[in-house]
Amino acid sequence: MTSGSVTFRNGALFDGGQLHSGQAIVFRDGALAAHVPEGQANNEGQVIDLNGDILCPGYVDLQVNGGDGVMFNDDPSVETIRRIAGAHRRLGVASLLPTLITDTPEKTQVAIGAAIQAVRAGVPGVAGLHLEGPHLSVARKGAHDGTLIRPMEDADLADLIAAARELPCLKVTLAPESVSELQVKSLFDAGILVSLGHTNADFATCQRYAAAGARCVTHLFNAMSQLGSREPGLVGAALANGGLSAGLIADGIHVHPEVMRTAWAAKTAPGQVFLVSDAMAVAGTDQTSFELEGRRIGRTDGRLTLDDGTLAGADLDLTTAIHNLVTQVGVPLHEALAAATTYPASLIGQTAAQPLQYAATIRISSGLDSCCWLPAQG
Repeated sequence: MTSGSVTFRNGALFDGGQLHSGQAIVFRDGALAAHVPEGQANNEGQVIDLNGDILCPGYVDLQVNGGDGVMFNDDPSVETIRRIAGAHRRLGVASLLPTLITDTPEKTQVAIGAAIQAVRAGVPGVAGLHLEGPHLSVARKGAHDGTLIRPMEDADLADLIAAARELPCLKVTLAPESVSELQVKSLFDAGILVSLGHTNADFATCQRYAAAGARCVTHLFNAMSQLGSREPGLVGAALANGGLSAGLIADGIHVHPEVMRTAWAAKTAPGQVFLVSDAMAVAGTDQTSFELEGRRIGRTDGRLTLDDGTLAGADLDLTTAIHNLVTQVGVPLHEALAAATTYPASLIGQTAAQPLQYAATIRISSGLDSCCWLPAQG
């Protein structure tokens, strides 16, 4: 948004918690100043007709592997981060964590350096970095390269702690098979967001790791020990432990809508289920395939797969994920919106409106199926 006053009319406002209908919403100098019932508005400054759409905070996506035709792993540079963030900005994302999946120690260091530089350069939307691996379980590797998965060593721990000092948020997905509880406690003490994922660990182990400092679970139900009648696994720990929040890929492919419905009802607070895109290079493009370090990933009917059929990330944006939660799962609209804004923002220490204020309009007139980006101030 530009400086001065702007009034949005004929729409609704999601303020991060509640959905307010029939509102006129006033911004002054790019910041939300007031919202009043439609009939009380003074039409201050520029007037924009929302045509029934919802004005809401820009989305917060904690798992973004690529976009605009590029993958972070292929070229972990500031320019790649800028392209990825720009593509997702056009899809309504105000804040994201560029995500590096399992790679070499050298590539990981380059990615950390690029994220630090991007933050220092003020690349719009970059909230830090997500390292998904390499300290995972080979048994639950998914599309990760199993030859690069390895235990965490003292040098790795030191590098992560050093990186956390330079980043507003460092999220690390790891598996108990490759990381000790003491290492998790050290990561937690350093302010790192530890997320359990790609693991076969049992319920009791996952509970111990949560007690040691893990606060999150990566892509609930996918690449993890499942909920069974005698062994609840990581799925059971994620739902039962109020100290854990869990990312969810709500494309209807990674997790069946009825399973999502059960998880939503079962989740113990204060931890929340929140939405992630797990987006790959095709995000924001019409590409039908791409390569991830020499491995071809095809795009067919909303599904991204390796040649052997293994799911490899998601062909998903968060507006579509919200739509799926509302229409397929039955989640109230205000809760689905919070799952893409307030819940992930609070997990990384932001408010839903930071840093770009209220910036996404969701078009409900055509079935809650698209998002238009309204540039923020600056």
